Amino acid sequence: MNTANLQLEGLLTAIASINALLVDSGIVSRGEVQQALERARHGVNGEARGLSEANQKAMLFPIRVLLLANDDAGQGISRTFAEYAEAVGKAS
Repeated sequence: MNTANLQLEGLLTAIASINALLVDSGIVSRGEVQQALERARHGVNGEARGLSEANQKAMLFPIRVLLLANDDAGQGISRTFAEYAEAVGKAS
């Protein structure tokens, strides 16, 4: 596997864990995390106008993984990175 892919996997796993910690600590709500990720998604959509569809999807992939992880955490569900990647791929 490409080292960059492993780095992305580790980074996304860490961010999802930090998001859950922030929510569990009462610092932010799950809805606020959702709103922040939605703003990021809209920002990418606006910036990505000159990119190919494949490149735009690549930019949106980490945001979509984090959105799924945020939703799952609210339901007490935990998945592996591979399961999130598969879910994002199927939803595309």
